[in-house]
Amino acid sequence: MIVGTYDSPKSEGVYVYKFNSDDGSATAISHIKTTNPSFVTLSPDEKYVYAVSETAPQDGKGGNIAAFTFNKQAGQLTFINTQLSGGNNPCHIETDITGKWIFASNYTSGSLSVLPVNADGSLETATTIQHTGSGKDPIRQKSPHVHGAIISRDNKQLFVTDLGIDKVVIYSFDAITGKLSPSKQQPFAQSLPGSGPRLLTFHPDNKYAYVINELSGTIDVYAYKNGMLKEKQHISSMVAGDNSFAGSGFIEVSPDGKFLYASNRAEVNNIAIYKLTKKGGKLILKDHQSALGKTPRNFSIDPSGNFLLCENQTSNEIVIFKRDKETGLLSDSGKRIAIGKPVCIKWASVN
Repeated sequence: MIVGTYDSPKSEGVYVYKFNSDDGSATAISHIKTTNPSFVTLSPDEKYVYAVSETAPQDGKGGNIAAFTFNKQAGQLTFINTQLSGGNNPCHIETDITGKWIFASNYTSGSLSVLPVNADGSLETATTIQHTGSGKDPIRQKSPHVHGAIISRDNKQLFVTDLGIDKVVIYSFDAITGKLSPSKQQPFAQSLPGSGPRLLTFHPDNKYAYVINELSGTIDVYAYKNGMLKEKQHISSMVAGDNSFAGSGFIEVSPDGKFLYASNRAEVNNIAIYKLTKKGGKLILKDHQSALGKTPRNFSIDPSGNFLLCENQTSNEIVIFKRDKETGLLSDSGKRIAIGKPVCIKWASVN
């Protein structure tokens, strides 16, 4: 289990834990110092880890992307190199299916970068695409804010959520050259004004996609086919009658494809739990689970599906919930991981 954090008195980089999917216990293995690694990802072969450095230096050069070798058996990370991310405050990172390309989302600059990956896992110089436009919210949407980039399973399309312009921008991807170009089939999917699309995830059957909207506290459900998105549902992630700011954070479908979870931050601090319809992939709200802490920026279901680990950024703790596979509901396992400002979890298998 690899955990990205923000710098704080209680954290200083990327942490590696061994997680037991039978009882939900976690054992600290190692960590490596690097600045504000708020989002991390693994190469497809799990030999390398890549982390953003979510910063906006005054020199105008922007944040960084760092590459590390990952010894899975020892749980050790070793620094390889770093490259500029092509913009300020990179907040999300993804590899393509081949592992030869990295996609970096630069939030403050509203740009998307592609970085080539060498055979030894090291990174080359980024090529950057700048988004343009604005949105309804005069404070949060004065300019583009790229928040995530998710590659399709056939490695042919990249879906980029831009919180600032209320769009999921769709690019065609050439895995040979690393080139991105606007999709000729559908260049973007438009969100409702002021929604603030933050992150996208696909259903395990690859027929549906789900987008969490940070500003409106809503979820957009799309049918997905041939690289295109068709909206099917728009649903709140909030408790009925709660009109406060949601600050929605993360979204994930359970491994069995039966349930979807979405986190709300701000003063809400909960996880919305939905059942998915067998036909149409639509959402039926089942419950809200308190995050048992503050600012659930991110969470992750472990590969077994037995547990959901909620990263409460402000309360400096990962809360481990037991997940009922039949009902989708969560219950407190009583287990915690004390860690400063946790914000991302990725999983690696150990043979």
